[in-house]
Amino acid sequence: MTERAGSRPGGGTVLPLAVTITIQALASLSSLAAPVMAPAAARATGLAAETVGLFVGIVYATASVSSLVSGDMVRRWGAIRMSQASLLLCALGLLAAASGTPAMILLAAMLIGLGYGPITPASSHILVRTTPPHRMGLTFSLKQTGVPLGGMLAGLLLPPLIGSIGWQATAVVVAILCVLATAVTQTIREALDDDREPARAISATAPLRALQMVFASPPIRDMGVCSFFFGAMQLCLTTFLVIYLTSAQGMGLALAGTVLAVAQVAGVTGRIGWGWLSDRFIAPRRLLGLLGLAMGLAGITFAFAGASWPIAAFLLIAVVFGASAIGWNGVFLAEIANLAPAGQAATVAGASLFLTYAGVVVGPPAFAQVVARTDSFAAAYLAIGVVMLLVGLYLVLTRPGRRRRPQPA
Repeated sequence: MTERAGSRPGGGTVLPLAVTITIQALASLSSLAAPVMAPAAARATGLAAETVGLFVGIVYATASVSSLVSGDMVRRWGAIRMSQASLLLCALGLLAAASGTPAMILLAAMLIGLGYGPITPASSHILVRTTPPHRMGLTFSLKQTGVPLGGMLAGLLLPPLIGSIGWQATAVVVAILCVLATAVTQTIREALDDDREPARAISATAPLRALQMVFASPPIRDMGVCSFFFGAMQLCLTTFLVIYLTSAQGMGLALAGTVLAVAQVAGVTGRIGWGWLSDRFIAPRRLLGLLGLAMGLAGITFAFAGASWPIAAFLLIAVVFGASAIGWNGVFLAEIANLAPAGQAATVAGASLFLTYAGVVVGPPAFAQVVARTDSFAAAYLAIGVVMLLVGLYLVLTRPGRRRRPQPA
């Protein structure tokens, strides 16, 4: 059984939740800084702005590996210490990017990915120890709002900074924020890392054991495998929506951006709302299945949409699409933590996220390939929509397995 609130002295939810949201937001800001800085960096370095796609791909590919190997490190050094190390890796990556040379920008993507991967396993370890069982879904969902919060910070803070001090100095500013957060979290490190195991060995076979742990448990296996498709759908939505609306539906860039913003807001709202629902009314697995069905239906609807449709129709689809394809993460992570063996929340979360990030890396290129081969966004949305319908039906119709009962504190 997973560790629960009260398993450590001074248990409480608010401070750990605030800390994990802040760390997640800064890691997200670091990973999303490159796309915002890309146009200015391209002019200075001579690299094509489109190279940012490769940068983001390297970030997530590296994050998938670092999340997989993070379990033993969280247990040995503590979740806060691993979060601090992650923030410092992100800071080093930003400083490397600020050098402006292609080789260092490549190194920057790898460093930021190495930092980004352990953030969620570490926060899962913290929250599963400090959150009452009846608030798991909502708490994990609130923590996951740190991802879009980082995106909002990237969109609101970085452009003015780039305009006033340049993209390289802006990268340094974000790096400094990461370092400051590292210093601040040191004040609560002893309290939240009191369960660390300094003598724990770091085994080279730990990643394999972590994946075996996921696949040995059918409920966890189902969550991990389905998250591959959920992650792919999420990135396909955020990566291609504006391009689809401008090129296939004839919308202006500003209006298409508004539709994407609406989807993002719906995603943030969905993360909180689905977490609350999963705690009270709908079993997490079934809820995730329903969200998969919603993603599929939204994708298929886009496949058959026409330029003559009113903007209200596209906004409505964006709400459904965003609330489901962006809003699922908190419920997923809470269920993974709930199903993990005692003390293994970070290990199981890391291995499951390895599958999620694999979907993030594979999904957008596969979507783009369908568009390129068919010369049609409709075909790509139809294909991924059908896949998501099948994934959603699987989660809804199959036996979810026995939920674990919390042990008394």
